[in-house]
Amino acid sequence: MAYLNIDSVKDRTFDAIVIGSGISGGWAAKELTGKGLRTLVLERGRDVKHITDYPTTMMPPWEFAHAGQLSKEYRDANPIASRCYANREDAQHFFVKDAEHPYVQEKPFDWIRGYQVGGKSLMWARGTQRWSQYDFDGPARDGFAVEWPIGYADIAPWYSYVEKFAGISGNKDGLAQLPDGEFLPPHEQSCVEKHFSDQMAKRYQGQRPVIIGRCAHLTKPQPIHYQQGRAQCQNRDLCQRGCPYGGYFSSNASTLPWAAKTGKMTLQPDSVVHSIIFDDKKGKASGVRIIDARTSQMTEYYARVIFVNAACLNSNLILLNSTSARFPRGLGNDNGLLGKYVAFHNFRTGISAEYEGFLDKTTDGIRPNGSYIPRFRNVQKQETNFLRGYAAGFSGSRTSQVDTAGMGADLKASLMQPKYGNWRVGSHMMGETIPKETNYVMLDKTLKDPWGIPQLNISVGYDDNDEKMIVDFHEQMTEMLTGAGFINIQTHDKPDKAPGLDIHEMGGVRMGKDPKTSLLNKWNQLHACKNVFVTDGACMTSTSTQNPSLTFMAITARAANHAVSELKRGML
Repeated sequence: MAYLNIDSVKDRTFDAIVIGSGISGGWAAKELTGKGLRTLVLERGRDVKHITDYPTTMMPPWEFAHAGQLSKEYRDANPIASRCYANREDAQHFFVKDAEHPYVQEKPFDWIRGYQVGGKSLMWARGTQRWSQYDFDGPARDGFAVEWPIGYADIAPWYSYVEKFAGISGNKDGLAQLPDGEFLPPHEQSCVEKHFSDQMAKRYQGQRPVIIGRCAHLTKPQPIHYQQGRAQCQNRDLCQRGCPYGGYFSSNASTLPWAAKTGKMTLQPDSVVHSIIFDDKKGKASGVRIIDARTSQMTEYYARVIFVNAACLNSNLILLNSTSARFPRGLGNDNGLLGKYVAFHNFRTGISAEYEGFLDKTTDGIRPNGSYIPRFRNVQKQETNFLRGYAAGFSGSRTSQVDTAGMGADLKASLMQPKYGNWRVGSHMMGETIPKETNYVMLDKTLKDPWGIPQLNISVGYDDNDEKMIVDFHEQMTEMLTGAGFINIQTHDKPDKAPGLDIHEMGGVRMGKDPKTSLLNKWNQLHACKNVFVTDGACMTSTSTQNPSLTFMAITARAANHAVSELKRGML
């Protein structure tokens, strides 16, 4: 006869479980606890407390053994992680080491991960742009994916809701393809960026705007930000270290402490989620199985509602591994599409140039932001030989050189008199890729990770549409820079550069109107298991060209509000 530890089961039972503590998981925790739900937040990585666990945040340059660069030993041991732009000596402790968390590359893919409380919200790029109705309409209009079940009107109030709390810097630009938000004061464009913006306005009659970027920085904190314990951005541009001021938005500085203040959150690090438990008799999920990262002991936790926010590819992995008699191919996977139609942003290419003017000016100080060129190709209708379009980052600064010859007083004098060259600008493309069934992830049939969970097999690559888009980006940007008087224009492309370094992977558990062609409904519930919500990048039907994190936040807040409403109605 089996004896159950009733108290233990009770201790392991909550109203809600959130899997993941990154940008979307933090928002799920904040919203669910704020509405009164006892919520367990499961994080597979170690605990990282705001301020306390940012070991390099105040270190001066000379205290780093390798002057801020990754050591050869680290790069040799971590060829994937070391390719990420934000992975430097001052932040390498926030990045997953290649050997510790293996995966299978059926096609080359650089999977960048941050396994700790706060996830990648500690070292993200902080770009935050809204989608427009054109972005939601794109799949139905162009036929490259299933129709979105929501539109801009559905998400707009939730954009406003999360923007006010997170703190978004930007300018109201009045662009149909890039709706304005609830902005704090914008950063300032450099003189050469402003020149380019003015020239584009004249030459293209407002059709190719160049604006200051919109980013999650507190340029002028409001009362709600002070209530979070956050302070004004100091423009240090050391964001990847973790910000002790809370000047940029992260789960650690914002949503998780806010959830903790309710007394309703239990945060449990070192909890690797194995799978979601499905109750065949009740016809819904009943809980989550986790493996302790340190002891490898498996434990089950129970809840009435589950939010999956493990980051796109890990959320796919968890659902694929959540098999049962009802779902032998993975939770909610009646149509066999789970893990398929994964997409990303094409960051492979860029362009640089010089400008010979403004020689009486130099850059002064540091700005953790740059300019932004919203998508101007195929916005309202199909105009090119490729589907969809691209946005682009754009920034400029003046180069300087210092003569380091000599010693003593001569060297000191040389260091105090830098020689300035021309202004230099650079732009990188952020292209929308087309969700395809041939871009997928699946569980490897033989290889396991250190906790006995199948490794993820990733088969995601570029296609002909991506190549055509790159050619157009080079042509259009060259024309634009030439017309604005720039010289020494050079395009940069690395055809052998694998996808993944955009860190914007999306899809695999896409939203849609039809359960035959999608996994989630308009509220981010699994069609076949209504008490499981997926609100991170895995839920995305298409990618648009905007940085996706703001949309993840808004979708999560919206879904959490619906989940609580349905719980109160007894529908979950």
